Amino acid sequence: MPVWLENFFPILILLAVVSIVIVRLPRIELGHSLSFRRRRVMNWLPLGLLYAFLYMGRYNLNVAKRAFGTVMDNEAFAIIFGVGTLVYGVSFIINGPLTDRIGGRKAILIGGAGAAVMNIIMGVVTYLEYTHHIITVFSVLYAGNMYFQSFGAVAIVKVNAPWFHVQERGVFGAIFGILISLGIYFAYDWGGAIANAFPTEWVFFVPAAILTLLGLVVAAVVRDSPAEAGLKNFDTADASSGDDGPRLSSRAVFKLMLANGVIMTIAFIEFCSGFIRQAIMQWYPIFTKQTAAVKPFVSEHWGILLCAAGILGGVVAGIISDRVFNARRGPVAALLYGVLLLGAIVMTFVYKTDLLGPLAILMSMAVIGVHGMLSGTASMDFGGTKNVGTAVGIIDGFVYAGTGVMSLTFAVILPTGDAAKVVDNYWAWPVAMIPVALIGLYLATRIWNAKPKGKAAAH
Repeated sequence: MPVWLENFFPILILLAVVSIVIVRLPRIELGHSLSFRRRRVMNWLPLGLLYAFLYMGRYNLNVAKRAFGTVMDNEAFAIIFGVGTLVYGVSFIINGPLTDRIGGRKAILIGGAGAAVMNIIMGVVTYLEYTHHIITVFSVLYAGNMYFQSFGAVAIVKVNAPWFHVQERGVFGAIFGILISLGIYFAYDWGGAIANAFPTEWVFFVPAAILTLLGLVVAAVVRDSPAEAGLKNFDTADASSGDDGPRLSSRAVFKLMLANGVIMTIAFIEFCSGFIRQAIMQWYPIFTKQTAAVKPFVSEHWGILLCAAGILGGVVAGIISDRVFNARRGPVAALLYGVLLLGAIVMTFVYKTDLLGPLAILMSMAVIGVHGMLSGTASMDFGGTKNVGTAVGIIDGFVYAGTGVMSLTFAVILPTGDAAKVVDNYWAWPVAMIPVALIGLYLATRIWNAKPKGKAAAH
């Protein structure tokens, strides 16, 4: 059995177990026929795979950074990734409303095609061994990649909103978390295997090829609503329920979302999620490689462990939200932020020990659970089927604003050069996460009882 397949086998087992658990749960009866449920799977599965492989074409920069060695040091990487993530966040202001206009299917096809092209260009630059002005060149190329990447989350939520009732969306949040987790696994483990077996440029070429292939499948199979697939639309009971009026202008929708207290609270929570998620995902493998302070097992299997943690976090959060808290998302977010705050505090004491690895995995499980629950599910609920693209655009824009702030902050407070080899110089890494987790926890408690109200319910 090939090594990559041997490594992926535990993930297949975990996915099988999760699928069995979800299928065996008592069904929330909403009148969906068997043919509808089958067609819905056919709709979200290729869409979800394309979204997952967008992650592979995004975090391959992390893999390439290790292959570049001293050519791309900590400061250069932080600047390149920081610029890219800030562009990603700002792009949602454009691409969220645009997706509401053109539909999620067209948006994901634009995003996948654009990301494939940008990855090809980054691969060509790497192949040519162009190392002059590497910060400027890769900042521009990676920013272009991240612009197209920003269509992904908006598109997948926009497409799935008409296919899932509010009472089912916790499970969709679990699916969203699984897709993110698989994407991270593809990026780190498959990307790492590619970097070890082939020249570095293939870290960019392979995701481009996969995105192109999946784009063709999505174009053939995915539809924006049940009606477009030859089925019947239904009332999803979200914020658009009962809204049969004309479509508002993009500016009006944007103002409406910005004036929505719940949407903006979720956005600020997700700003904190963006900071913490990448503080762990990016910097744990960098820390372990540069300091050799802890055993390498977790960092050597970082992708598969993150994948497992993310799958479990997403599934647990989604099931608890739907089954225990009656489709409320705030309580789950608050509980998971409690885990993040406690984890960040404990990390300040154990970051020099082998306990750091399991703790980083636990915190990753919590933050991916929060992200799937809020960006993937609450955005649908409170944005509504009509305006979910704009809602996701605002929320995910804040996620990557948080990531950008993290990258630029860590470029200043974390060591570079020879100082990066000294473990004591990383004390600011966990400390920086504590106030961010505390703010996220407080904000999550503010939406504890929030549930969407459609126009029909308002009359």
